[in-house]
Amino acid sequence: MTNTPEDRTLHLNAFLMPIGHHEAAWRLPESDPNANLDIGHYISLAQTAERGKFDSVFLADSPVLMGVPERRPSGKLEPTIILTAIGAATSKIGLIATASTSYNEPYNLARRFASLDIVSGGRAGWNIVTTAGDDAARNFGLDGVPAHKTRYQRAAEFVEVSTKLWDSWEDDAIVADKESAVHSDSAKVHRFDHDGEFFKVAGPLNVPRSPQGYPLLVQAGSSENGKDFAALYSEAIFTAQPTFEEGKAFYDDVKDRVAKVGRNPDQVLILPGIVPVIGDTEEHARELDAELARLISPEYARAQLAERFGLAPEELDLDRELPEDLPSEDEIEGAKSRYTLIVQLARRENLTVRELIARLGGGRGHRTFAGTAEQVADTIEHWFRSGAADGFNIMPAVLPSGLELFVDRVVPILQERGLFRTDYTETTLRGHYGLPRPDNQFVVDANIRVAASAT
Repeated sequence: MTNTPEDRTLHLNAFLMPIGHHEAAWRLPESDPNANLDIGHYISLAQTAERGKFDSVFLADSPVLMGVPERRPSGKLEPTIILTAIGAATSKIGLIATASTSYNEPYNLARRFASLDIVSGGRAGWNIVTTAGDDAARNFGLDGVPAHKTRYQRAAEFVEVSTKLWDSWEDDAIVADKESAVHSDSAKVHRFDHDGEFFKVAGPLNVPRSPQGYPLLVQAGSSENGKDFAALYSEAIFTAQPTFEEGKAFYDDVKDRVAKVGRNPDQVLILPGIVPVIGDTEEHARELDAELARLISPEYARAQLAERFGLAPEELDLDRELPEDLPSEDEIEGAKSRYTLIVQLARRENLTVRELIARLGGGRGHRTFAGTAEQVADTIEHWFRSGAADGFNIMPAVLPSGLELFVDRVVPILQERGLFRTDYTETTLRGHYGLPRPDNQFVVDANIRVAASAT
């Protein structure tokens, strides 16, 4: 049974990039070009988001150098390290990090996220990605990226092994009885000997079960494989949907897939990304947006776009529309849904390559919006009340100013309209999202066996 609009609560996640989501944000006079390596900067951003009562902050990641260092700040700190520092400087806000199933092992990653969940008091979330691109593959001894379908098959087994590891300690396994010299009940610490197609893991994990049971599971792929994976495993979905119609169609499609695999659609939250450029007036916001667009390096951006399309840069004329003979989505092995989104955007609006670069500069295909705080709130409310979103991934074009403006101007409007919390009522990330703590699969299996033997 799905919630009625009146029952639903809006959710907000702050998607933090070092200087902002706009490609050229680092070139603004007020931007710190070295903020990507400043832990104090990330802590301050998270504290601002917590002041705004956001559900969570999110850090993306990739096991490869992104972009050309000559053209933009490219160094990235490891996200769970950043979130551990943030966790010590905040008390309520959730902490979500990206980690790849293609270039990690379940045991190491499960241990890392369980540790983050414990030290933060139950605020950890894992954004599950399969990682596209030959450049990443070559950093791990591979000649090229594995096939799209294979990456998702590995990801499914990776998540299944991770949940076994997180459940390998029952909640009451630790006894800590000094008198009897028993610290933990060994019968409640489970070895499971997983032997699958991609992984062979004995277990148990060397970290007890964490406050949330296990971290919130997030996914960000919107391809057919990605949506099927999300329906089976995800509890929150970050997605790029540039128009309301596309957002509504995606929302309905995924909720339907979730129901068909026997899960509760209300327990899989969909949060599209929005890149708000907020001004005192609509004209002022458009001026700010245009200023950012002017700072984009067109030749660099053209090279990045050409790489996504599998073309040489000279095959894209800045002042012409995209070539007609682009590869189909089936021919693309990485980031299929984002590839299709960009091509459809260009075709639908008859954009030249230069115009497309300007449109992608802020959000890489996510919905961008330049307007007043009231107009941003109106857009969020429309999508939410019309069943196209359970909340939003807020992606400020410029940081820290864009997040500060959203918290100080947009959040109060959403609160006045009764859409968003005025204070935290829960202490864990699952609590903020209104999601249950998962049962321990080993306890459930044992109870089923006991019940069966009694009949």
